[in-house]
Amino acid sequence: MSKFIVTTTINSPTKATNLFNKFKDWTLIVVGDLKTPEKKYSHFKDIIYLTPRDQNKIDKKLSDLIGWNCIQRRNLGYVLAYKLGAKFIATVDDDNIPNKEWGKLFIEKKTKIKEYSTNLECFDPLSIFKFKNKIWHRGFPLQLLKDKPKFKIKPKFINADVQANLWDVNPDIDAINRLSLSVENYKFKNNFFYSSNKISPFNSQNTILTREALKKYFLFPFVGRMDDIWGSYYLQSLGYNVVYGPSTVAQERNPHNIYNDFKGELIGYNNNLQLIRDLKKNPNSIKKYLPKRSILAFKRYMEILK
Repeated sequence: MSKFIVTTTINSPTKATNLFNKFKDWTLIVVGDLKTPEKKYSHFKDIIYLTPRDQNKIDKKLSDLIGWNCIQRRNLGYVLAYKLGAKFIATVDDDNIPNKEWGKLFIEKKTKIKEYSTNLECFDPLSIFKFKNKIWHRGFPLQLLKDKPKFKIKPKFINADVQANLWDVNPDIDAINRLSLSVENYKFKNNFFYSSNKISPFNSQNTILTREALKKYFLFPFVGRMDDIWGSYYLQSLGYNVVYGPSTVAQERNPHNIYNDFKGELIGYNNNLQLIRDLKKNPNSIKKYLPKRSILAFKRYMEILK
């Protein structure tokens, strides 16, 4: 086993979960939580289902530091995949329905991409698409929205560490963006991979990482809905490369309270741009944006994966 899919859920097996389990070359790890109906997963022979007890056995200290009833439990799934020898780790959500193209790898090998060099301090991976209404990736600094990006596009060969594929139907945008428009049935019609000369947000929704990248990628607890975004910024500040690719899932979004999403993103609205600037100077500056318990959890995670 060298390729693993890791997801968290509080739900019974979803359409997405069932489909991800059918990819023959991949092993699915489902990380449960206190609310998850674990008996619903008992009949699956191929899924590795982690109960709360299983997670404590993987590493009790990390488990306690992260806490319960949060998506950051997924970090325990990353740890298990790593310990089982994973070469590639896909991090996905249980409401993202994979299509037949899902799982095709374009990382850890020389790949031809389009590089979008931008004049802005951060690259919004959704900014290259033209829709009726403007959308932007969750975690993109709001302060940069007033500035129109200017791109210089050129072909480039890179060895990427992270493959962030897009998501049709319901894209990953922030609550402010979602409140301003009707989000439904978006289609990203690109058949190419692309990147940028600047740091850019990627999520934990439909993303594949190499084993080496996973050692430094962490979903930070206690920072609201910036857990994966700040993880992406930190990873890139260390020199790891991300490429964005065609949509390989359709998101049938689980129920969300958009106002709670807004509150969970406030920490990013206020800090993302300055965080990017600080990370450019010193990756360790991430610590001044994190609560102490989050720092301790990240420290423990890195100790385990050394």
